[in-house]
Amino acid sequence: MTDIKAGTHQLFLREEELRQGMEMLFYAYREFTAEADAVLTRLGFGRAHHRVIYFVGRHPGISVTELLGILRITKQSLSRVLSELVREGYITQTTGISDRRRRLLELAPKGVELERQLSETQRQRVAAAYRRAGVEAVEGFRTVMLGLMNDEDRVKFFAIKDRTGRTGSAPERGRGDER
Repeated sequence: MTDIKAGTHQLFLREEELRQGMEMLFYAYREFTAEADAVLTRLGFGRAHHRVIYFVGRHPGISVTELLGILRITKQSLSRVLSELVREGYITQTTGISDRRRRLLELAPKGVELERQLSETQRQRVAAAYRRAGVEAVEGFRTVMLGLMNDEDRVKFFAIKDRTGRTGSAPERGRGDER
């Protein structure tokens, strides 16, 4: 007797299906970032600025080292973007209480407004796609996206749920050199 379930799963592993999945990611990312990119361009910013604004907003009080761990960019690249965002009044930087070498980042009111503006259309786009797809498809999407992440990022992604009960990504705080 033929295992129908195994045959169905194999359809998604064919070269053409894999290529289509890759292509869909490219098109979806283009649409996902288009409106935010237009706002950033008007301000003279790029996607690196958006990622910093997003993650600092998502994790108020994040250290520079933690942010580097999420973004996986060089200190020099982050320094350039972060300096600009601090100078322009989007992010505030404070010194850690227990470790004065530690720089903690938060969005200034101007940064909160920019993050809201950049994320609003993205939230709407994701919400509409989730509504159209339904619960089972959303769970499947989450499973696929988690499967695309490396093990370290998957652990970071769920770390905040353990501490706050909400799902999201956050690095472990208080570990190692966090300058």
